[in-house]
Amino acid sequence: MKIAIYARVSTADKDQNVDTQLLPLREFVASQGWEIYREYVDHASATDLVHRFEWQQLLKDASKKKFDLLALLRMDRAFRSVLDAANTLERIKNWNVGLRSYSEPWLDTTSPFGEALYYITVAYAQLERGILRERVKAGMERARKQGIPIGRPKVTDRRGFKRRFGVVLEALQDEKMSRTQAAKELGIGYATLKRLLDSGYPNIEEETSA
Repeated sequence: MKIAIYARVSTADKDQNVDTQLLPLREFVASQGWEIYREYVDHASATDLVHRFEWQQLLKDASKKKFDLLALLRMDRAFRSVLDAANTLERIKNWNVGLRSYSEPWLDTTSPFGEALYYITVAYAQLERGILRERVKAGMERARKQGIPIGRPKVTDRRGFKRRFGVVLEALQDEKMSRTQAAKELGIGYATLKRLLDSGYPNIEEETSA
């Protein structure tokens, strides 16, 4: 039996390592005595279908019956919603391609029972994500009403930043430091430093001389 392995990591999380998904899938396929047809790996969010080039290629290969089974670490690696999962399942079924989830071993669409559990699981996952979004939304709304700042603090609000900026500004004016060095010294990006300099950074003299 020829197996297609699919793995996806999000570009938003730099700490993700695709081998975390690939290694157990390779071991699983080997333990079954199956053959890996190809490994498809994407670096994109689940909803970013435009840049999930390998997923698009996988579906093309499935339509040409180049493999018999699609193996995933988890269902959320491939599908962005319950509707997407259901529609994709119908497509690959018509191509006589099955689907297996390593972390959800009861999900095996090659059997009627496994197919039923598949639909139940993806529906529950979608419901759970919806509940989480509502909780986050409610928490942010409560924070706004209580006057609690939401999001990352401004660079200029960091403790001691204005005093250090004054020292760096003086070094820049005396040409003792380049802008690249100044940005590194302040722990900010070059573009951020440029915006601060272009804005004139109000009240810096008063704050640094205090």
